[in-house]
Amino acid sequence: MAIVLHTPEEIEKMRIAGRLASEVLDYITPFVVAGVTTNKLDQLCHDYIVNEQQAIPAPLNYAPDGHAPYPKSICTSINQQICHGVPSEKELKNGDIVNLDITVIKDGYHGDTSRMFMVGSVSPQAKRLCDLTYQAMWRGIEKVKPGNTLGDIGYAIQSFAEKNGYSIVREFCGHGIGKKFHCEPQVLHYGKPGAGLTLKPGMIFTIEPMINAGRRDIKFMPDGWTVVTKDRSLSAQWEHTVLVTEEGFEIMTVSAGTPARPTL
Repeated sequence: MAIVLHTPEEIEKMRIAGRLASEVLDYITPFVVAGVTTNKLDQLCHDYIVNEQQAIPAPLNYAPDGHAPYPKSICTSINQQICHGVPSEKELKNGDIVNLDITVIKDGYHGDTSRMFMVGSVSPQAKRLCDLTYQAMWRGIEKVKPGNTLGDIGYAIQSFAEKNGYSIVREFCGHGIGKKFHCEPQVLHYGKPGAGLTLKPGMIFTIEPMINAGRRDIKFMPDGWTVVTKDRSLSAQWEHTVLVTEEGFEIMTVSAGTPARPTL
C-alpha cells in the first residue's frame, strides 16, 4: 500500500481532528479518580465527542479483520494492561496507572492520542515507568525529519527503554493515519538506525510506545481485545500523531492540557 503524502488542506483537517482528540483527554482528566468506573469514563468521553465536538468516536464498532467489533468509544488500559483495554464496571483505585486512548473522526479525518494517568498516590516504580515511557515517545518523535528513517525512531525508543531496564512490546506499533484509522507505514518502536522507510514531508503517523516494567511478552484476554503483560508487570503507553514537515516534525494532537515536551 502506498504511503499517503498529505496536502496542506488535508493537514489542516488532521490538525483539527488531532486537537479534538487531545481536548477529550483534557476534558476527562478531572474525572480520572479513585472510585470511578472505566465505563463512566467511556460514557463521559463518548458524550463529549458526540455532543460537544460533533465528532465520531473511532473505536466504537471498529472491526479489523479477525476481530469482533470493539464495543466502546475509548480504550482504558490499567496497570498490567498494555493496550485496548475495554471499559467495564471496574473501579479505578488509589495507586493505579491507566492509559486512556482516544481517537476521534472529524470531517472524515482521524485524530489519535493517548496519555497515562496516575490515580491518587502511585508507587515510585509506577511513576518512573510512566515518566520514562513519555520520554521514550519523545526520543522517537525527535528523530522525525525528512531523510531520517523509521528505524531511527524505533532505535531511539528501544535503546532508551532498555537502558533503563524496561522492555518494548513488539506486537503492536504506531501507524499511518488520516482518512483511515490505520494504514501504512507501520511505525515500530524498536529497530536499527538507518533501517526502514525514509521519511518525507506530508507523512502523518502515530508514535505510541508500549513499554513494560518486566518482560515484553504479551497475552490476549478472553474479550479478544484487551492485551496484558504475560508476567503481570506494569505497562505504560503514550501516543501522539506526528506530521513530517519540511524541517522536522509537527505534533498534531495538541491542546491546552497537553503535557509539556520533556527535557531530554
